Amino acid sequence: MAETTAAPESEEQPMSRDWHWHPELPLQRPTIFDWPPSPKTIWGWVVGRWLGFSPNVIWMALAFVIWAWLLPETSRMRTFELGWMAQIYAKNFILLCVVAGGLQLYFYRANKQGKRRKFERRGLAASGRAFTFSNQLKDNMFWSLGSGVAFWSAYEIIYFWAYANGYVPGLTFSDNPVWFVLMFPFVMLWSSFHFYWLHRWLHWPPLYRVAHALHHRNVNVGPWSGISMHPIEHLLFFTNIAIHFVVASHPVHVLFHNFFQALGPAASHSGYESLVIKDKSRLALGDFFHQLHHRYFECNYGTSDFPWDRWFGSHHDGTSEATQRLRARIREV
Repeated sequence: MAETTAAPESEEQPMSRDWHWHPELPLQRPTIFDWPPSPKTIWGWVVGRWLGFSPNVIWMALAFVIWAWLLPETSRMRTFELGWMAQIYAKNFILLCVVAGGLQLYFYRANKQGKRRKFERRGLAASGRAFTFSNQLKDNMFWSLGSGVAFWSAYEIIYFWAYANGYVPGLTFSDNPVWFVLMFPFVMLWSSFHFYWLHRWLHWPPLYRVAHALHHRNVNVGPWSGISMHPIEHLLFFTNIAIHFVVASHPVHVLFHNFFQALGPAASHSGYESLVIKDKSRLALGDFFHQLHHRYFECNYGTSDFPWDRWFGSHHDGTSEATQRLRARIREV
């Protein structure tokens, strides 16, 4: 039997024994890869992700702004020189502080939205020996700003050096306007593909114990949990952008890709399904599909854009029946 359906957006009371709030269950979101293709689903995906006010549109706009006004001159990036590399690092450090820090301040410090559209009843852990500094927020900030920004910046610096020297295939809007535009959704879909297979590997017990367990300290996630990872995981996680070394693209695509990879998790791990203003959802944020992964671990390894978890039997639809099936599967292993 399905769980309770979603409550009105202004509702403050818990809606089930397991969650404070959740979308309508069971989760049955179709994907653009379902067969036979559904024009309605595909068009809904395009509108929801690319034609409205969404995180993707924000990252894309930010990428154009950064490329136009805030990057070092291409000629400077032909050699590895401390000045422009420090500029790249500072840009990323500040952006993560603004996005993750802003969400943390709005939802948790200032409590501007209360518990409207908040998945978990609990707040973030203020103490606990599992966390660095015995504090979840400090732990998450330490790993995100330390190792996370360092690896994000390193990969970006290598790409821009290669781009400035003509070592990677380039693309401009005038060369191929159709592919230039389609490259943005391609980046998102490639990122989802890469994430699923890397994530499955990170749950291989030896690698999980050494690296991925650090991210899974966060059963109850917050904005700074998004890229709070072990350095080994950061090293692997940001290999996602290696696609730009073989597929023709423009630096603005790389910037968008890294924002999707590094800033996007701050939104998707915010712990809130959306930003609610005047009792209406104005901006989609948290992903209940991935929230289930943080609670139950061995499920929902990918994203809701690809049906990998359904194809390979690791899909959790949010119901108690799915939890029972998951536990039975784990016992059989």
